[in-house]
Order: sequence, then structure tokens, then C-alpha cells
Amino acid sequence: MKAFVFPGQGSQSVGMGKELFREFPHHVRRADEILGYSIETLCLHDPDKTLSRTEFTQPALFVVNALSHLKRVAGGSRPDFLAGHSLGEYSALFAAGVFDFEDGLRIVRMRGQLMSEASGGGMAAVIGCDVDAIRRTLQAHGLSGVDIANFNSPRQTVLSGLLPDLEAARPHLEQAGAGFIPLPVSAPFHSRYMAHAKDRFEAFLRNFQFRPLQIPVIANVSAVPYQDHQVIHNLKEQLCGSVRWTESIEYLAARGVDAFEEVGPGTVLTRLVRDIRQLSAT
Repeated sequence: MKAFVFPGQGSQSVGMGKELFREFPHHVRRADEILGYSIETLCLHDPDKTLSRTEFTQPALFVVNALSHLKRVAGGSRPDFLAGHSLGEYSALFAAGVFDFEDGLRIVRMRGQLMSEASGGGMAAVIGCDVDAIRRTLQAHGLSGVDIANFNSPRQTVLSGLLPDLEAARPHLEQAGAGFIPLPVSAPFHSRYMAHAKDRFEAFLRNFQFRPLQIPVIANVSAVPYQDHQVIHNLKEQLCGSVRWTESIEYLAARGVDAFEEVGPGTVLTRLVRDIRQLSAT
């Protein structure tokens, strides 16, 4: 069995989608109309150096992921399951037929705008330290303001919080043997500090009609498949909730998925999936 997995923020790079824009001119034209700027220029040239800003990153990745999926489907490739990491979950829902390309882009544009309004925090990847040890370290030093944003693999966990709290956690985690890598993001995504956006995003989502899933999609917040009635709830909760990527891949593997295809730019998820499967087998 096969799963398509869609990357999220952090996989963007200048030049992404170069082979896709000419193949899907209608989608590119509609994206330009919805966004009010040239998505091709942004992705291929980034003249104003905005591709790394979340309000631009998110629509750009959604477009490239979606076109990558359409190209695979046109070539005859069909998945049995779908999953996406953070923003990538929107690409998975598009691939499952929950919304069309235009509505998906409108939703992602709003998500990026809301998330761009947050400030005062950051994120950091903790490498080589299991989650239980991270939790014990944070608890032992009274660092209750730090949330676990991403359970990326048994060897990689991403923390989110206010910058002073993350800096306070760093020496303790390094003393415990972990690598600590601050991430180039502008806010503490997937944490309690995104709560300000939840109600506004939920209200926006209620403007759309969502169709039944045609292919199972694994939800970040639960690591099990979506039910049709859960779309608004899951997408709203994902803003503050942890990305349970390790459990999601383990769920798929336990159901016979033995081929994972990363659909979109980069190979971040391919490496994470490999680590999860190797370490789960030991």
C-alpha cells in the first residue's frame, strides 16, 4: 500500500515548482487572481525576499504541493492514504477531495495571515533526546511555558514557546545530551501562543462547504484518519496542537503502508519517515 505525504513550512526554496507552472497554467492563473501576485515569480525568483515569510510561504507551498499531486495523479499514481505535516495537511485534504484548489488556497492564505500576526516567540529542534527525557528536563527546571510542537521522529522533537523560555531550556537540554537548533520562524507555531487565531480561523472556515473524503487523511492532532465532520475542528485545533508525525507514520505502517511518496519540494519528510520506520523496527 502507498501513502502520499505532503511537506509543510521549512521545505520551501527558491526555484520550487519550476517544472510545474507551465503544465498547469489554469491553476497558476487562478492562484495569481486569488493571491494578487504572481505565484510563479515568488517561487522561482523571490524578488522581494518574502518567500520565507509565513504569509507567503504557506500559499506558495500549497500551490506547489497541489500541482505536484496533480502531476502524479495524471501519471497514474494513486495513494491509499494521505498525510501532511502541519501546512501539508491542507494539501492532503485537497488531494482527498475535501475542497478544490481555489478554496484550499483561500483557506491557506488566511491561515498564513493569521499566523503571521503572532510574534514574540520561536521554535527549536531538539535532536538525539527522546520525548520523555525532554519532558522530564523541562519539568525539573520549571519550564512550563514551553510546548512540544512537533513529534517529528523518535530522534527529533520541536519545541515552541516564548524566546526567553526557549533560551532558558537550551542549556538544560544540552546538558542532557541533546542537540538544540533554533529554527528560523517568526512565532511559536503549534503552541498555546497561537490561541488568539483559533476563533477567527474557525469563523473563516465556516464560510466553506467541505466534501466527504475520497481517500483517508491522517490528522496531525490525533494521528488517526479524519472523519468527515471533523474538518473544521481538526484544522482549528492544529494551530495550537502538536503535529503527531511519528504516531501518524506508525499508524500507516501498521495498516500495511510500505511505500511513502513525498509530494512537494524537498526530502524532509522522506528522511523523517525513514528514521521513524528504522527506529520503530528496533
